Amino acid sequence: MNLVTGATGLLGSHLCEQLIKRGRPVRALARRGADTAFLQSLGVEIAAGDITDPASLQAAMASVKTVYHAAARVGDWGPWAEFVAITITGTANMLRATRAAGVQRFLHISSISAYGHPDGQSLVLDETAALGQCLHRWSYYSRAKVEAEKLVWAAHERGDLAITVCRPSWLYGPRDRASMPRLLRAILTGKAKIIGPGDNRLNLTHAANEAEGCILAAEHAGAVGQAYNLSNDGVITQQEYFDRMADALGAARVKRHVPYRVAKSAALLMEVAGHALHRRQPPLVTRYAVWLMGRRCFFSCEKARQQLGWQPTISYEQGIAQAVAWCKKNAPLT
Repeated sequence: MNLVTGATGLLGSHLCEQLIKRGRPVRALARRGADTAFLQSLGVEIAAGDITDPASLQAAMASVKTVYHAAARVGDWGPWAEFVAITITGTANMLRATRAAGVQRFLHISSISAYGHPDGQSLVLDETAALGQCLHRWSYYSRAKVEAEKLVWAAHERGDLAITVCRPSWLYGPRDRASMPRLLRAILTGKAKIIGPGDNRLNLTHAANEAEGCILAAEHAGAVGQAYNLSNDGVITQQEYFDRMADALGAARVKRHVPYRVAKSAALLMEVAGHALHRRQPPLVTRYAVWLMGRRCFFSCEKARQQLGWQPTISYEQGIAQAVAWCKKNAPLT
């Protein structure tokens, strides 16, 4: 049995879908009241539970051989206490529960954001890069991912579990209810801008490709104790990404640009105001979002290509058209 946490999210749902396609039995850990209709349509078994509630995890672990731990507090805004409770303490709870249940493999979904916010023209980072570089104040998502990874590696070093870590990049695809719909709304309303000249390579991955890489890593004996950047599906620039989204929408392509430093400075001012006023809603733009879109550094996934044989099966051309079509049907864009 394979257990997936965060199964109602973007990557988690694709993990379930890809496992089912391979004939693997799947159980999804889901909070009571969560929308599990898609998972149930796949034939996924639903286990009521929450990674923040250790007592709810025992029953979900029955007969589980592999855990795909994708649950985390996602986003670039919100109180630190929530990131601690879900991403850090939740991971600690999962590690204890899987060890107690005698689980054979623990695939931890981290993020390339765990490297912090390094940047620089022609800078390429692989899995040997240090975690937590150049972290901004209030970079709670990245900080929590760093701390969660520390817990995972400590469990590996103690010999508690057979650990593998995958570090996704910016994900997109069907069932993306956050990132792409927001970009599409900006394109439709004419508010979208390219950060910098737009020729920087994006670290962009289709969620189905990402799920395939995670499954390869979890099922590869040589991947125990290893980390893998599953960080791109090939080459695409920021401008090309916006152009493909606009074309799929039938909208005008984005022509306006804003300098990277100007966007970053404006984002800092918005963050300061947001925190000073204790706003629950994120500002129009954050420094994390600016870095995500406009960064000039690149994260190599050659290790996954060579050791796991990971070759994305969905191209940017196919995947972006597919994701935009899903958003037009399922996400409010106006």
